[in-house]
Amino acid sequence: MGSSSVSTHRGLVQWQGLLLIVSLLNFGSKPTTAQLTVDSKNTIEGTDVYLRIRPDIPEAKGFLWYRGRTILDNKDHIAYLLVNPIRNERNSIDERIMVEDDGTLQLQEVTTEDSGIYTVVVQIQGCQNLIAHGRLDVYPVVSSVKLEASKTTVREKKDAVSMTCHSNAPYIQWLFNGTSLRLTERMSLSLYHTSLTIDPVQREDAGDYQCKAFNPRSSDKSAPLKLNVKLE
Repeated sequence: MGSSSVSTHRGLVQWQGLLLIVSLLNFGSKPTTAQLTVDSKNTIEGTDVYLRIRPDIPEAKGFLWYRGRTILDNKDHIAYLLVNPIRNERNSIDERIMVEDDGTLQLQEVTTEDSGIYTVVVQIQGCQNLIAHGRLDVYPVVSSVKLEASKTTVREKKDAVSMTCHSNAPYIQWLFNGTSLRLTERMSLSLYHTSLTIDPVQREDAGDYQCKAFNPRSSDKSAPLKLNVKLE
């Protein structure tokens, strides 16, 4: 009997949710964005994120969250909350996702695949709909940055050297003896700064090189790589 009761309750919640979705998506008047915003966030993967609606809407009857900026299909919705005087009813497509009582969308242990635009449609008293958008950017933790060189011992004014930085980050900064590398006319960087070429090498180029890989939320540096320059 217990199993049947739970199944019946879940079916009721899902049916009420579908009614809410139909109401929010198909109501005669178009939703308005007036005076409603969603906090945009950027974070690293593995953290919990809260997309909050501003301002609070105490008269809200329901909240529908979906991925993307435009409502194309009911299947795009990811979570909803039905405000009930006795007990609020909620559902979502993923156990990591939940709509809190104030309409905030909670996403647990986010991954880079969770990045994108999120939209909420709010139904308030009088069957008026409000709509707002927010953006979530999730970045990977930068780790295992490695620097390799075509040679570590070169002849002054005769040899060239190429260094390559391997990482999972979109941005690279080059360091020389612990400080930012100042490029000379003999130095060149690849398109995304992942490779540094010095041609020809001179004695002042001898020292420790590192690359720092970073994104807006995380960074890491390679171990120092020593370049030796033989004087001839």
